[in-house]
Amino acid sequence: MFERLQERFETLFKKIKGQGKLTEENIKEALRDVRIALLEADVNYKVVKDFLEKVKEKAIGQGVLTSITPGQLFIKIVYDELTQLLGSSHSPLNLGGPPPHPIMLIGLQGSGKTTTAGKLALFLRKKGKRPLLISTDTRRPAAMEQLKKISSQIDVPFFSFEGQKDPLSICKDARQYAIKTYSDVLIFDTAGRLHIDEDLLEELVEQKKAISPCEVLLTVDGMTGQDALNIAKAFDEKIGVTGFILTKMDGDARGGAALSIKAVTGKPIKFIGTGEKLDCLEQFHPERIASRILGMGDIVSLVEKAQEAFEEKKAKELERKLRTDQFTLEDFREQLRQVKKLGSIESILSMIPGFSKFRSSLDLSETEKELKKMEAILNSMTKKERLNPQIIDGSRRLRIAKGSGTTVQDVNELLRKYNELKKLMRKLTRGELKGFKPGIFFR
Repeated sequence: MFERLQERFETLFKKIKGQGKLTEENIKEALRDVRIALLEADVNYKVVKDFLEKVKEKAIGQGVLTSITPGQLFIKIVYDELTQLLGSSHSPLNLGGPPPHPIMLIGLQGSGKTTTAGKLALFLRKKGKRPLLISTDTRRPAAMEQLKKISSQIDVPFFSFEGQKDPLSICKDARQYAIKTYSDVLIFDTAGRLHIDEDLLEELVEQKKAISPCEVLLTVDGMTGQDALNIAKAFDEKIGVTGFILTKMDGDARGGAALSIKAVTGKPIKFIGTGEKLDCLEQFHPERIASRILGMGDIVSLVEKAQEAFEEKKAKELERKLRTDQFTLEDFREQLRQVKKLGSIESILSMIPGFSKFRSSLDLSETEKELKKMEAILNSMTKKERLNPQIIDGSRRLRIAKGSGTTVQDVNELLRKYNELKKLMRKLTRGELKGFKPGIFFR
């Protein structure tokens, strides 16, 4: 996500920082590079033009030329304007007033509405809400079954209309069902339709009247580029949207839709989909996204992900085991699972400032493979073996290797790393850092 923009801006900023002092001429040269970077990212031309004018006005008019750190000041101006372009500040869901709160998801066919409905329901459930999933898509075969399956995967109730073919009746019945079951957020997954189909858009208008939603969220495929703006404008003019959810952002290294849609429509981006899994939905924070684009990382989001993945009770129990030297392979396996919840190794590291400088020199795919191999070996062990690693003799190692599709050498290597990790943890808890080797775990 935004990978090409990151690379462009890093090259630009390195050049700017290398200047002894900035002049109007090299600022104009820098702005030409910014222009190329944004246009290559498929950002709307008018948006790029307005953005550059604002940056130029501030860069030349606010003491950048006489600053003792002109490069850093120029970067700060670009960051501020990029944050403004993306929406200035986070726009949370509007769930005010008495429940239940209806949320209406609309968009084109194939934009990811149904999966996004499940992601949004899971997000709200984690926030302590009681969401209810409703499909008003009576056109697409198996649309209801797809949402029903997703609802069971995330343990969120689903309203089944059993043969009902009228979307308006489904909307009314679902509201009554929500009141009876004490659901406080209703997520309506509507049928996908083209933004140029007037009859189908009119059907959405009628559904909106029946639902009276507190949010009308348009799901936009982030990979559609410039056409996303035409889609957004058409839906907004006809139905009136309150915000956007950009889907499939992990599949587009450009990110032009995210940089254009707020400026063109005036409506905020509320969420972005960052992967196929149902927990891959992030709240959209303009300042954090701007920081990622400019290669400054996103530590706040990383901390929030860690807080979600690592339960406080389990973290305290792990701390106790480390202090008392009771860390087992069962605990080791649990920690690997917790790390997986954070996402891929690359997505985690990309939130750390400066990571992009080392991306090309790291083989992260091999690290991912190594983690999967380790988990397979641990899963092949019995619980007794994970709790008492000392009983794992030669015959057990052979059985574990065959069961995990690995070799005895791989099993030996995992046990070696586990023992090294225990020694390291013992030293850390005792404050003995002497002899610590940073590369002992992965080499």
